[in-house]
Amino acid sequence: MLKKIYASALFGVEASIITVEVNVSKGIGYHLVGLPDNAIKESNYRIASALSNNGFKIPGKKVTINLAPADVRKEGSAYDLPIAMGILAASNQIKSEGIGDIVIMGELSLDGNLQSIKGVLPITLNAKNSGFKAVIVPVQNVQEAAIVEGITVYGVKNISEVIGFFDKSKPLIPYKRDVKNIFSSHFNQFDFDFSDVKGQFGVKRCMEIAAAGGHNLLLIGPPGSGKSMLAKRLSTIMPPMTMEESIETTKIHSIQGTIEGSGIITKRPFRNPHHTISDVALVGGGQYPQPGEISLAHNGVLFLDELPEFKRSVLEVMRQPLEDREVTISRAKFNITYPSSFMLVASMNPSPSGYFNNDDAPVKSTPYEMQRYLSKISGPLLDRIDIHIEVNPVPFEKLTSKDTAECSSAIRSRVIKARAVQTQRFENHIGIHYNAQMQSSHIKKYCRLSDASLTLLENAMKQLNLSARAYDRILKLSRTIADLEPKKNVMPHHISEAIQYRSLDRQAWLAP
Repeated sequence: MLKKIYASALFGVEASIITVEVNVSKGIGYHLVGLPDNAIKESNYRIASALSNNGFKIPGKKVTINLAPADVRKEGSAYDLPIAMGILAASNQIKSEGIGDIVIMGELSLDGNLQSIKGVLPITLNAKNSGFKAVIVPVQNVQEAAIVEGITVYGVKNISEVIGFFDKSKPLIPYKRDVKNIFSSHFNQFDFDFSDVKGQFGVKRCMEIAAAGGHNLLLIGPPGSGKSMLAKRLSTIMPPMTMEESIETTKIHSIQGTIEGSGIITKRPFRNPHHTISDVALVGGGQYPQPGEISLAHNGVLFLDELPEFKRSVLEVMRQPLEDREVTISRAKFNITYPSSFMLVASMNPSPSGYFNNDDAPVKSTPYEMQRYLSKISGPLLDRIDIHIEVNPVPFEKLTSKDTAECSSAIRSRVIKARAVQTQRFENHIGIHYNAQMQSSHIKKYCRLSDASLTLLENAMKQLNLSARAYDRILKLSRTIADLEPKKNVMPHHISEAIQYRSLDRQAWLAP
């Protein structure tokens, strides 16, 4: 007897429906086809034990299982439950009415209990879009699946619950949740706040501009000046995530299996990889491609502390994602694209010793050592960073001051207003939401300059030997500074402030 059960396969951050065809006929044997990986090939041992411990068995006949379409590789142990249910239905050990209307996924333990699986959110979204009425997933993943509205979600602990559901002996209760309430309850809940930072008013101004326009930022300063402290607080002044952004981000973390708590990411990610990270771990890939740190930072912040300490090959692979806001991983038979629209925040010392042009420094670096240190960061990478700002140590008087610094919520309110201006500006432009995403055509339209502004920018281009990419970055930055005021047009003082934030473009800093 032939039965069809429906499951799902992950491909990048998307899912596709897989038909589990189970045929039980005369003969002896167990045959599993359809490009399964080793985890799926081993499923017969888990399934046999799980069924046996719950009063069922794999029939002593010829069992043929096909995972269709057969030319798509299937990975992972989440096919245990649909295969087991297909075997029970095809051998008439259970009733199977309505089984074709539900997507079933889950990994089986030997006693029949279900283990959590990866990628539940994209699986549920795909099931809804494909017209299925419900999904059955392990109870550990039910909060994540219930984010999707318009489809019934059942969470189960054991295969016996699934069997009872189809046999009508033990009904399952659909899991429902109020996602909007989760967003409101998590709003403004952060472990850090800008009120903790004494002084550094100029750097705070830069971070406000960066958050308002989605610009990349480089902090340069000696050890102990507060670079890491400031970077960790950037996400507290960024606009709250929209539902669309939250689902996009949660999908990426879902396929990594790193979703915890409420099952949905409500705060912008902050990723802080160590400088020993490999190329693959940063951008994604591997034998079975997985998203890297730049994709896990999607819609959030990627913080690279001590930027020159990263391998140059690691830094260079970021050049394309920084421009395209996505990363494509190519293999012989397929390509996978992961979104990677993140804000890059990096920090570095001005020299190997950490001190530059400081006669009182305990350790000094020779010009050769400084040149070698800075040469680890290429010019093209620096071009893609909009703001370069020097972070100086905070004087003792400010450290011990009892004055209350401005809190994150106050800064965030200004950032939200500036983002609202940009949202209205780009409402008719697909894929453009804030100033850092502007292309050349948008820059020409929204960054028109007066004669005085053009003269000022021309002088800066010649004196600092700026590239064409740096020219575009200055205009985008000027547009954000104007939005914060807010001003309809870009004025000369906006251009002047934006130019000040390109300190590493000076020839004295750049490696030959």
